[in-house]
Amino acid sequence: MTTPTSIRRPPAPNPAERAKTIATRNGPATLMPTAEQRDQPGQYGRVIPELHHVHPSGSVSILLPDEHHLVKRAHEAQRGELAVMVELTDQAPVDLREPIRGLLWITGWLHPLSEVSARARAVSIAETRPDERLLDVGHGVTLLRLTPASLVLADAEGTHSLRPHMFSAAPPDPFHDYEAAWLQHLESDHADVVAQLAKHVPAELRDGWIRPLGLDRYGLRLRVEADSGDHDVRLAFSRPVDGPQQLSGEIRRLVGCPYSFG
Repeated sequence: MTTPTSIRRPPAPNPAERAKTIATRNGPATLMPTAEQRDQPGQYGRVIPELHHVHPSGSVSILLPDEHHLVKRAHEAQRGELAVMVELTDQAPVDLREPIRGLLWITGWLHPLSEVSARARAVSIAETRPDERLLDVGHGVTLLRLTPASLVLADAEGTHSLRPHMFSAAPPDPFHDYEAAWLQHLESDHADVVAQLAKHVPAELRDGWIRPLGLDRYGLRLRVEADSGDHDVRLAFSRPVDGPQQLSGEIRRLVGCPYSFG
């Protein structure tokens, strides 16, 4: 008689940390009606903001033209209760045939800001993410604030619901601003390293095109583009890392050679 055994998944950042990392990367954003609103008459479609910024708390600043219908609706909404969903897309930094790695949806209430508050918020954003479009606030564009009520993350690890306080407390991955250039460098200049990493991919997938997909403090993710479809494989580090020197050591361990990678 045999008993079932569970397969232990490689360690990965928790859902709140993954959500914070997607938000911090500031990928493409789309505004859309909430799920409850989509079947109601007179609803707007998908809207691409002029600029967006997700704050550490989960609040989202959204820049739209003054004449945009969402700006008007935000001002007209009773008690500021205009429900909106923001969809953030996590795109792979290398040219994959299926580039979307994850989606983060932030649902909440869209509020207009006073002129003073809008300018102060624009200055605050510019301190961490300078953008000349912020100079136009009050001169043809309006800065709105979305107060989060709930968040949902969907990625290769699954789908997870999050409360705003969970998102607020989570740190982004330490490689969030390093990952893109590093993966592009690995893809373009180190095919030999990728070939060595491929030995950790299940044998039945090794005939596919093996590409770098993602990096975090717990490991490296590879995408196998095969005739049967796309398959993601996580290669775990021996311990969590938080800087380039530790990362280089873990890559050398996975590759099985003493030479540095950078």
